[in-house]
Amino acid sequence: MSATPDSAVRTYIDQHRAAFLDDLVEWLRIPSVSAQPEHGADVRRSAEWLASALLATGFPTAEVWPTDGAPAVFAEWPCDDPGAPTVLVYGHHDVQPAAREDGWDSDPFEPVVRDGRLYARGAADDKGQVFFHTLGVRAHLAATGRSTPAVHLKLLIEGEEESGSPHFRTLVERNADRLGADAVIVSDTGMWSAETPTVCTGMRGLAECEITLHGPGQDIHSGSFGGAVPNPATEAARLVAALHDEHARVAIPGFYDGVTELTDRERELFAELPFDEERWLATAKSTALHGEAGHTTLERIWARPTAEVNGIGGGYQGPGSKTIIPSSATVKLSFRLVAGQDPDHIEKAVRAWAVDRLPAGVRHEITFGAATRPCLTPLDHPALRSVVRAMGRAFQQPVRFTREGGSGPAADLQEVLGAPVLFLGISIPSDGWHAPNEKVELDLLFKGVETAAYLWGELGERLAQGPSHPAPSSPESR
Repeated sequence: MSATPDSAVRTYIDQHRAAFLDDLVEWLRIPSVSAQPEHGADVRRSAEWLASALLATGFPTAEVWPTDGAPAVFAEWPCDDPGAPTVLVYGHHDVQPAAREDGWDSDPFEPVVRDGRLYARGAADDKGQVFFHTLGVRAHLAATGRSTPAVHLKLLIEGEEESGSPHFRTLVERNADRLGADAVIVSDTGMWSAETPTVCTGMRGLAECEITLHGPGQDIHSGSFGGAVPNPATEAARLVAALHDEHARVAIPGFYDGVTELTDRERELFAELPFDEERWLATAKSTALHGEAGHTTLERIWARPTAEVNGIGGGYQGPGSKTIIPSSATVKLSFRLVAGQDPDHIEKAVRAWAVDRLPAGVRHEITFGAATRPCLTPLDHPALRSVVRAMGRAFQQPVRFTREGGSGPAADLQEVLGAPVLFLGISIPSDGWHAPNEKVELDLLFKGVETAAYLWGELGERLAQGPSHPAPSSPESR
């Protein structure tokens, strides 16, 4: 067990709480909106501010790394033990657009504390969750008497996550030698609730495409030609109808090739979460559940692949009628992928499926966007056990497991660096990511600080021991 004294960690955090919040508020005032070109200078200023803050924290190296878009920040603090494991922390310093007229109760870039909550754009997503590592590592050192962390600690804080991370993989590939790590900690995620602390163990990948169908060279009269030539809008509807079988499984041949199936233990862990389907449906603004037969709602959104129609159109859309056979129609599809699926294979399968279903006389074009690969942390990995133990010590209660249904750049780190990805986040659903009045619960933010303070000692011990040690048999921290 890590020798970090819990009481000493908590005392140090309490003593430095006010100064930590003052610094975080200063950072949150920088409107680092990567999606808006007029804020390009602010994103650069945010990166420079963070690099300076990390140097002040004690990191001997903190650099602003340029990309073809917005800059990232890299920092490194080597352990005095050359044989210690290396851990890389990922997060991002850019934020979503925000303006008072969007419905904010206060200026989104003038942070304010109300009722134990810090309101500002980026408070939870993701500046607050990046910044808790600065106080966490200082508490780790103060409580243990160390002069360096118990691991070789590195940070990579991206500047374009809210814009789709278009240059992130290139950045990681170009700097793979400096970013090499035994484990990656992603602090850009959340927990089930304030009452139920959780660790995320995986994120789905994403592939998306647009299929355009062409029939006649122009819109033509449905009376003169209807029933005698193919209609691209009809064929678009047939493609959409053929996406799933009667059990709501994706019907594209080869779609499920390689899928890593849920284990019985994983299904049990999902079932232990206090899931309220009626409340979930209300959040989804829906009135009935639907999905792949044989799986629960949480399994469907976290651990099963999907195919969704994001848009379909073609022909006349104005008021009244216009009796034509349209010359073209378009379908937009997205596929959420799980561990074991290869986006390149999915693209080939979709292309082959479309060709097989389209009749003569209908030309088609399929355009795929950049894909995001899925990532999954095995439940028996020692680094995951370290995260669970550290969070359990901070929250003083059992820690359970979730996954994320969405996608992010974590898979690039896993694939390029060949290191397992672990998720450490303290945000909760009510924090309002991307919405007006984004906030972070201050009590949870400092639980994140405390978790980070314990984590480096836990990882230093368990990663040095290797993966042969058994995994926890329950979600409880032991």
